[in-house]
Amino acid sequence: MDSSTASPFLGVLLHAIGGLAAASFYLPFRKVRTWPWENAWLMGGLFSWLIAPAVAALFLAPRSWQVLSEAPLKSLFWTWFFGFLWGIGGLTFGLTMRYLGIALGYAVALGMCAAFGTLIPPIFDGSIVEIATSGSGQVILGGVAVCMAGIAMSGRAGLRKERELSDEKKQASVAEFHFGKGMLVALVAGVMSACMAFGFAAGKPIAALSVEAGIGPLWQNLPVLIAVLLGGFCFNLLWCGSLMIKRGSLSLYWGGQGRSEPEPLADAVPDASAAAAAEAGAVPETGSAAPGAPLFNYLWCAIAGVTWYLQFFFYGMGTTQMGAYEFSSWTLHMAAIIIFSTVWGILLREWAGTRKATHYWIAAGLLTLVLSTLIIGWGNLLGAQATGH
Repeated sequence: MDSSTASPFLGVLLHAIGGLAAASFYLPFRKVRTWPWENAWLMGGLFSWLIAPAVAALFLAPRSWQVLSEAPLKSLFWTWFFGFLWGIGGLTFGLTMRYLGIALGYAVALGMCAAFGTLIPPIFDGSIVEIATSGSGQVILGGVAVCMAGIAMSGRAGLRKERELSDEKKQASVAEFHFGKGMLVALVAGVMSACMAFGFAAGKPIAALSVEAGIGPLWQNLPVLIAVLLGGFCFNLLWCGSLMIKRGSLSLYWGGQGRSEPEPLADAVPDASAAAAAEAGAVPETGSAAPGAPLFNYLWCAIAGVTWYLQFFFYGMGTTQMGAYEFSSWTLHMAAIIIFSTVWGILLREWAGTRKATHYWIAAGLLTLVLSTLIIGWGNLLGAQATGH
């Protein structure tokens, strides 16, 4: 989209909606019963990474298949490849929440992801110098720095939580809370998850072809999403498929019996996503489901998967509205997820029993992240005005 027609504040709003979807997608997974995590995770992924992108493209950008057939193979490969790497980050991301909980886990892991996903693309393509020497670019980089400060405050709150609560109290909200392990895993998960931003960067030629084919500028990234999410699905299919073979859980899709009988998924990870269950290796009991339970499992997985897809749907639209400094979209997306996941963490009482000072650090981190989104949106608006006049 031309910078003169961009609407950065609309972009901020779209990223906020996407962040809400990303922070909420795990909730339906908690309703899944009698399925191992690999069954639930892959079924949700089927809707998130294959069905939802195809349906959205069919109704909103019906020429997407033509665009993909005409796109350069190099662009298609790298878009798919970065999606494959992002799939690794998405799968391992849950380990962070396993050790840190929802609120802090999202904040730290996505803070890392925001930093890598925002700054590396312009460094890679050589535009970082131009950005750093322009007034609007400096405002945006300042917003990124403010976002990192918000992450540091959230990390400070997590460290205080580890020191203030007994093991019993910490495990009451987060069963395996461990700040050190969580911070290490968050770094790894953040780096790999940032590959989604690289996938969108690699898919720019595909988006350009979308506009040329008559697809509206707001929907130009829908074909890109098909390619990048296909990569994520391929990795998860390999990983989950291998576990289904190992555990004999494939037959559970049609009401059969698996070979393993470990603890129920919901009991093992009461406040974590299905990805956390993946890392914990939690598999639910088999043979104890009420009649019709598998049908409801499909429903809950479908809701979870579509909700997860919506984060990328709104992210793709939001990037078209950010003007000359589209690279800042990733920071906005990550900050929005952190904000809403922090709210969920408070509602789920993950910080119950901590001191008031720790609550102040939580609030300070949340407010700082909100401020960072406003600063980045303002910087994008300045950039759009400068290039449009």
